Formats: sequence, structure tokens, C-alpha cells
Amino acid sequence: VLAVTGMTCGGCVNSVQKVLTALPGVQSVEVTLSPGQARVVVDAARIDRAALVQAIVNAGFSVAG
Repeated sequence: VLAVTGMTCGGCVNSVQKVLTALPGVQSVEVTLSPGQARVVVDAARIDRAALVQAIVNAGFSVAG
């Protein structure tokens, strides 16, 4: 679970979900606006937390913690 900040609407939720779903090794994604978080199921052998965070940052949002 990643705490995502900067999301203000459903479009933001869709953007975060889209960038995470496109990553190799991501099996499922559930993004919620309130609280701002992304629940991501991944194949740990194919992707790590840093890559997930970077994708969110590249989309214009931030990850707390």
C-alpha cells in the first residue's frame, strides 16, 4: 500500500491507476481518493517499490513515507 498525495478528483485516481497498471510485474491495482492510497499487488521478482513510486511521481503526484 502506497500513500499517494496530490490526488484531488476521480481523474487523478484514474491517472495513478493507469500508470501503475502499465508497469511490468504489476498484477492488480486499486486506487482510492479518500484516503489517498494505491493498493498494488506485484510480482516482487519483476518490480520493486522504488519503480512504483517513480511512476507515481512521473505522473505528477507524490508518495508519502
